[in-house]
Amino acid sequence: MAEKIKFALFGNVYQAKKSASVRQLITQLTRHGADLYIDDAFFTYLVQELHLDIQPTGLITGDDFQADIAISMGGDGTFLAAASRVKDKNIPILGINMGRLGFLADISPEEISECINDIYNHTYKIDERSVIEVKCEGPQLKGYPYALNEVAVLKRDNSSMISIRVNIDGEFLANYQADGLIINTPTGSTGYALSVGGPVIVPQSGTFCITPVASHSLTARPIIFRDKAELTLSVESRNHNFLIAIDGRSEACTEATTLTLKRASYNIKVLQRKKHSFYSTLREKLMWGTDPREQSC
Repeated sequence: MAEKIKFALFGNVYQAKKSASVRQLITQLTRHGADLYIDDAFFTYLVQELHLDIQPTGLITGDDFQADIAISMGGDGTFLAAASRVKDKNIPILGINMGRLGFLADISPEEISECINDIYNHTYKIDERSVIEVKCEGPQLKGYPYALNEVAVLKRDNSSMISIRVNIDGEFLANYQADGLIINTPTGSTGYALSVGGPVIVPQSGTFCITPVASHSLTARPIIFRDKAELTLSVESRNHNFLIAIDGRSEACTEATTLTLKRASYNIKVLQRKKHSFYSTLREKLMWGTDPREQSC
């Protein structure tokens, strides 16, 4: 008797050129007799916009669901959104890349059939990624206070920089005069932090990183620290407020808000094919070691 696996499917509702990939995925899951639960908004998009005839086992309307494996169809942003739905449920997430770059969503549409076979043959690996938890003294955050990639504290307007005082485990580190500050996990080191000069950090290194955004001081550089430490951030701003972006989910805060950041009590599990590795992803996605002169010949 075939193994019964329960899948939860999430997807990007802004990519129209993926109906063939969705059909292929559902065909493979149906062939294996899988139970398929689809996010309600994604299901509506597939039926009404892509005109697919799909008969899922059920629909997911909130965060109260269970599955053996979650599938994210989209880019890294879609993966992060799926991770915020999975939370601490301990469900591995498979990212199928329907976008352009994709570090978290690193399975190409051409690999769908082989990847589903890998799952049923148990020839895959689980990569555990650390998460940042954000707590507030003062007005509480409205959104989900956990980040798989990064927490960014940013100025709210274009008028002037903000001042961010940072303490690590109670000891004063620095007072950053900048447009903002990014605190990222190793997973987030290839995201926003990389674009402002942060280092690439290998997963499972047990570290977090602080990277200033457009610092007023040229000596302010990224600093890597152990993820067992606790950070406290307090902000001063000319207009008395600032933005906090948690994996891209932003909201306004006032100066009265003191932020405390530490490693969450749970990890996000990323399901990967055995042939995939962090270093091969760097070579493929960032084209490390590639001579651009060879491509122009």
